[in-house]
Amino acid sequence: MDVLSDVLRNVRLQGAFLFFAEYRAPWCVACPPSRMIAPLLVPGARRLVIFHIVIDGSCLVNRPDEAPVRLEAGDAILMAQGDPHHLADEPGRDAVPLIELLPMPPWKKAPYLVHGGDGTLTRVLCGFLHCAEAQLSPFLASLPPLVHVHGREGLASSLLPVQRLLVDEARHEKPGYGCVLSRLTETFFVEALRQQMTGDGAGAPRALAALKDPVVGDALARLHEEPLREWDVEQLAREVAVSRSLLASRFTASMGCPPMQYLTRWRLLIAARRLHQGDSIAAVGAAIGYESEAAFSRAFKRHLGEPPATWLGQRA
Repeated sequence: MDVLSDVLRNVRLQGAFLFFAEYRAPWCVACPPSRMIAPLLVPGARRLVIFHIVIDGSCLVNRPDEAPVRLEAGDAILMAQGDPHHLADEPGRDAVPLIELLPMPPWKKAPYLVHGGDGTLTRVLCGFLHCAEAQLSPFLASLPPLVHVHGREGLASSLLPVQRLLVDEARHEKPGYGCVLSRLTETFFVEALRQQMTGDGAGAPRALAALKDPVVGDALARLHEEPLREWDVEQLAREVAVSRSLLASRFTASMGCPPMQYLTRWRLLIAARRLHQGDSIAAVGAAIGYESEAAFSRAFKRHLGEPPATWLGQRA
């Protein structure tokens, strides 16, 4: 069982290109927290993953109380929690709020932003991703605030063709470019996750690193193979061939929750997907093991913050 593929099949990723920018030194722009613009771009969204791809030149990414990160041409960053940040050519620049340089979304056509002085040119493509069910998946929820994708090095070189296609489609607006950009944005995100998982492990989110753990990875595979089976920790430990206490401690340390809590979240993520496919609330609740629609609705609200009908209506 390819657990990451199973996760990504069952979440609804929405991605889009936002704007091109040409910055000339000296320059610095302040990017707002994504919660300020999320509802304008995706109905019902509370937060977005913002990404920047450096096409030419270089820049610094600054976050409050964190060391700046240098991006070179071909590099990208994903602001996984949608936190506020600055982009600049050099440290110490006065920041101009990005929302003062761009028209308010939604936009009929993506803006082309030109800003700064008359010095060295840096060109950046900006976009976003949204996943309504991200909080149900430790693989998405545990991503660090800033994911740095090194476009010229090692495994990340697989991202370069995706980045080039993104830039080409965003520039030329060929027929169907909106759909193509959405798919390419999602592919870019998946490739970034794979880089996080398959690197040396030093900076990998613990949930992604857990997929390579022989105990936790095996347990996850079995839960994903049979998500509706009446599992308990003892059964799962027996199948993985370790003690119950070892499985529970190791799984919780890696995934941030015990195995059965993870299974509950995973079932609810499957339920969210089926609701969007048009299945009734009662049918979905019964299919994932709840004895009544009321019990399903309580569990759904506990984990996603809203009952199924409200949650679905806001994202229709």
